[in-house]
Amino acid sequence: MLKQKTFKGGIHPGCHKELTRDKAIENAPVPQKLVIPLQQGVGNKAKSLVKSGDIVRMGQLIGDADGFISAKAHSPVSGKVLSVSKQLNPVYGKCDSVVVENDGQDTPFADYAPVTGVSGMSAAEMLEAVKDAGIVGLGGAAFPTHVKLSPPKNKTVDTVILNAAECEPYLNCDNRLMIENAGEVIKGLEVIARILGVKNVYIGIEDNKPGALKSLEKGLGADSGAGVQISVEVLPAKYPQGAEKQIINAITGRIVPAGGLPMDVGCVVQNAGTAFAVYEAVYMGKPLMERVVTITGSCVKKPGNYRVRIGTVLSDLKDTFGGFSEDPKKFVSGGPMMGIAQYSMDIPVTKSTSGALFLTEKEAVSYKEGVCIRCGKCIEACPMQLVPTALMLRVKKAKYGEAKEMGIANCYECGSCAFVCPARIPLLDYMKYGKAMMPK
Repeated sequence: MLKQKTFKGGIHPGCHKELTRDKAIENAPVPQKLVIPLQQGVGNKAKSLVKSGDIVRMGQLIGDADGFISAKAHSPVSGKVLSVSKQLNPVYGKCDSVVVENDGQDTPFADYAPVTGVSGMSAAEMLEAVKDAGIVGLGGAAFPTHVKLSPPKNKTVDTVILNAAECEPYLNCDNRLMIENAGEVIKGLEVIARILGVKNVYIGIEDNKPGALKSLEKGLGADSGAGVQISVEVLPAKYPQGAEKQIINAITGRIVPAGGLPMDVGCVVQNAGTAFAVYEAVYMGKPLMERVVTITGSCVKKPGNYRVRIGTVLSDLKDTFGGFSEDPKKFVSGGPMMGIAQYSMDIPVTKSTSGALFLTEKEAVSYKEGVCIRCGKCIEACPMQLVPTALMLRVKKAKYGEAKEMGIANCYECGSCAFVCPARIPLLDYMKYGKAMMPK
């Protein structure tokens, strides 16, 4: 029997994907007012190019990148700028945002027509198209994509991996995108490979997505003429399979060093949704103005996968997903493991919003923190081979320097340790606090 490719550690939470797995992507209605954050990812926020009273068109650049690690912002509708002001944000609490009154016309700033001669475009031209489109990683991290595709001269990248794992429970936005738009996702992946000039290209997909796998294999059977050979690696369903360092280890056997980046072992990982956005930017000349969002939970009347304009306030989608069969106890932007709990639905959908999860009182049950029983389950589960209990004790005693020396900075907050802890110690909370407090 062949050994399955996987990584050390990880957990097997209930997936709950059946709520939306077979729900085709629907276009969500566009609201009368949109809130487009100028900070939608890692790095500097975009610089506003508009002011109150300005008339904008769909796809118009309204926020320019401020420095290399920054992403541009575009208006997803045509209409009038009501204000440039601090607004609620699912990640940053409040941040500078452009509020646009939608005129309902979708008058385009540019005609998004198929780009002729893509095969003749240079890598530099493709990279510029990605940068101009304001693309960030759509898997959740929201790192500017053009930065990932611009490795420094001292880093040799020989491998590209499409992260098609979508291991976070409940979410199906990438799954449905691959089922319905596999050809476009593959073309986007080919563009990424051409920009980086690599020949080793993989798609890493979990074995619980047979529909997406079938669509991808069918798409790979059609010769695109891009000259890129792509291999599909079917991985066992395990969380957090979709983490960059884990999917690299599972597919290539390479280990990203502590404090290092995928480029340090010659790899670049891009999410399936990001690849689709790259396709639209290069083949259609279209900026990132919308994305697929999974709206789900047992109390949601019409859970589904919706194509939503960036800046749509979630409360404006309530009629679209039918409201609730019972009042939700908790609302999470993203998935249950790495998503961020919210206190209001009046937050905009951003480029990194993969899902909106509503949990009932029974599902969102809170636990009283117990005493560590030294069982070691958190150590077995940690995909980064850390010792969460030891780190937790350092954080509790404000020994942040010791926690840093023990590698707390390498925790990427997957939550596996807290999930398996029989004492219900909120280990993830301690990891986050310790990282925030550790000395620079």
